[in-house]
Amino acid sequence: MKVLNYGSLNYDHVYAVDHMVSEGETLSSLSMETHLGGKGLNQSIALAKAGAAVYHGGMVGEDGDQLLEASRRFGVHTDFITRHPGRSGHAIIQVTPKGENAILLYQGANGKNSEEKVDQVLSEFGEEDILLLQNEINLLGSMIDKAYEKHMKIVLNPSPLNETLLKCDLKKVSLFILNEVEGEQLTGETEPEKILEKLEILYPASEAVLTLGRQGSIYAGKGKRYRGRSFSVPAVDTTAAGDTYTGYFLASVLQGKSIEESIKTASAASAIAVTRKGAVPSIPERKEVEAFLNKYL
Repeated sequence: MKVLNYGSLNYDHVYAVDHMVSEGETLSSLSMETHLGGKGLNQSIALAKAGAAVYHGGMVGEDGDQLLEASRRFGVHTDFITRHPGRSGHAIIQVTPKGENAILLYQGANGKNSEEKVDQVLSEFGEEDILLLQNEINLLGSMIDKAYEKHMKIVLNPSPLNETLLKCDLKKVSLFILNEVEGEQLTGETEPEKILEKLEILYPASEAVLTLGRQGSIYAGKGKRYRGRSFSVPAVDTTAAGDTYTGYFLASVLQGKSIEESIKTASAASAIAVTRKGAVPSIPERKEVEAFLNKYL
């Protein structure tokens, strides 16, 4: 079973601010740093650090050397990453002293995938292989349809959630990994249990993991519910917490761990991530997660 993560690769420009900028406001930042990120890259590196073999599909611009080098350094297979004329994707990220963030995305090369490239990449994968997707690239709906035809298992982190994503045939998704905000946008419900109930009605063949920040996370699927705890840590930057959770949860399941153990491992990994600045730099190594769990449990 192979994992293909078809997703974004970004340069993240991170601005430390004392509060989120408001409409019409000019605000001086406290500092500025540039890191590697993008939900796709973050999740691929989290998968690789968790011990999974992951292939990344996507596009970088002429400025993409650092993105490719980092992918390879952390063990991500880059055979299906292609260069495109122009700039790679980037994000402008505000981070407050409490670790809260707001993100503005520029798609760049992430929006230059072609149907021919998608066909070429998917031809290397087949039945029971996993396709992991987010919504920071183009042709998302086409990728879902083509992977479904090949009987691949589709894992979707529906972020950002917009009209493009809602036009996709989400009944073909095997597993949703989403947070409360995305759950509300997708279902119209605000309470975690009601979000999960609505997801089961809308997508009866799908499983879901709903992350709730300090309230932990909940798995729903196959008529079962599992709730996992969170870990209390001092938050510095939450930018890649969800991506770290996604990578570690999926890797744990692939390694044969139970849902309960997979949730526990993913929660520990994301707890470590929020104590560090940046996206890719915040993702912990597997041995760090194991040490954290030994300390807290």
